[in-house]
This record gives sequence, structure tokens and C-alpha cells, in this order.
Amino acid sequence: MTTNADILSQLMEILRPFTKEGHQLREDTKLVAELGLDSLQVMQMLLKIEDHFDISIPLNNLPTIQTVQELVHEIEALVKA
Repeated sequence: MTTNADILSQLMEILRPFTKEGHQLREDTKLVAELGLDSLQVMQMLLKIEDHFDISIPLNNLPTIQTVQELVHEIEALVKA
């Protein structure tokens, strides 16, 4: 069973290439505001996450996911489903 800590660790690795140089990635990092992701980068990131965890994140859930931790919770719920 995948734990919250496992998901967080794996997610941090996936997000690393999308992180600006010199920026520290944390659980409370705001995905769009702090990482400065544009819409194409968001979609690329989501595809990597969905492929890695073998899930599909519903597009209507995206507006409520703002931080790394919120994304971890979403992934955790989808993995358990």
C-alpha cells in the first residue's frame, strides 16, 4: 500500500524538473504561483503524474489543487479508489 510519505517522495521527484533553479520545493509550495508553471507545463506535469501513479486526475478537480500537499491528497485518494 502506498503511504502519504511515499506519494510525497515520488511526487517531489516528478516535480523537480518543473521547479525553478534555486527554489526549495516544500509541501506548502503553490504549484502555479510559486513554480510559475504555464498551462502547457501544468499539463505536462499532470501527464507525468498520471503515468507514474497509473491514475487519471479529473480536470474538474484541478482548480482546488493549489499546493504540493493538496496534490498528494488527490493522488492518494485516486490510488486508493
